[in-house]
Amino acid sequence: MYQCGLSFICIGVFVGLLFTKFWLLTVLYAFWWFLDRDKPRQGGRPKEFFRRWVIWKYMKDYFPVSTGTQALVWLLSLQLIKTAELDPSGNYIAGFHPHGVLAVGAFLNLCTESTGFSLLFPGIQPHLMMLNLWFRIPFLRDCILISGLVTADKESAAHILNKKGNGNLAAIVIGGTKEILDARPGSYRLVLRKRKGFIRLALTHGASLVPIFSFGENDLFHQVQNFSGSWLRRVQNQLQEIIGLSFPLLYGRGIFQSSFGLMPYRHPVTTIVGKPIKVQKTLQPTEEEVNRLHQHYMEELCSLFEAHKLKFNIPADQHLEFC
Repeated sequence: MYQCGLSFICIGVFVGLLFTKFWLLTVLYAFWWFLDRDKPRQGGRPKEFFRRWVIWKYMKDYFPVSTGTQALVWLLSLQLIKTAELDPSGNYIAGFHPHGVLAVGAFLNLCTESTGFSLLFPGIQPHLMMLNLWFRIPFLRDCILISGLVTADKESAAHILNKKGNGNLAAIVIGGTKEILDARPGSYRLVLRKRKGFIRLALTHGASLVPIFSFGENDLFHQVQNFSGSWLRRVQNQLQEIIGLSFPLLYGRGIFQSSFGLMPYRHPVTTIVGKPIKVQKTLQPTEEEVNRLHQHYMEELCSLFEAHKLKFNIPADQHLEFC
């Protein structure tokens, strides 16, 4: 939603400059864009100053966001707690769930230091993978590259996992844009059952799998009812297949009031990082090996959710639903 608005602004500036005396800026940028076209698949261009930018602290405090492997009490706490180490001598593929509308937990925890990721997991270099489309937007691509975001494809993941040295983590929001349409309070429906590409990557590169669940991610917006099979959901699914983006009819709070608007609700978001699943390197994994590891991953994700859900007032009879 917000990315789309920013994209239109960036494209408008890029094209609009051609009709002004500053047209040369667009030409020079286009030349630079051509030379730099492979960077989104080569680890991005992460900059420490961007990760530590003070604005991310304010963004964290808006929700607020906390990170850890053990959920905190439902308070405005900024503590970071973990129960499982990520050994910097290994590489990792992290599956992030759920996407939510904005993937707030994924961005703040993995692309910024607002929650102290480097202190919690020393020696680990995170890279969050993002829909390739956003790297085709002028100016915007350069902003997201310095945050460590990279394209969500095999080539990009391979570059990260084959980098010199270890301690590399490629994080994938598994449900992608399709999962946005189920992002509403009380929904724990994940698009995962048929998503096995990240499992093949883990096997091919011998990278440990790390399940991550972000409690509160789906509570930031309400959506107009679009249950499966409804005319609205059919239209949204068709648009998603054609364009590659989801178009949820959502609403939240206003800037100066909390009753209605397009701002996300100030609801706490706590990201729980599960223990890594060791993976034996298999250059040509069979379908059976992929399915076995995929099932193991889903079980570990369920265990992570069940172990912490009561701390977030989630009913005991509420479980993850995979589609």
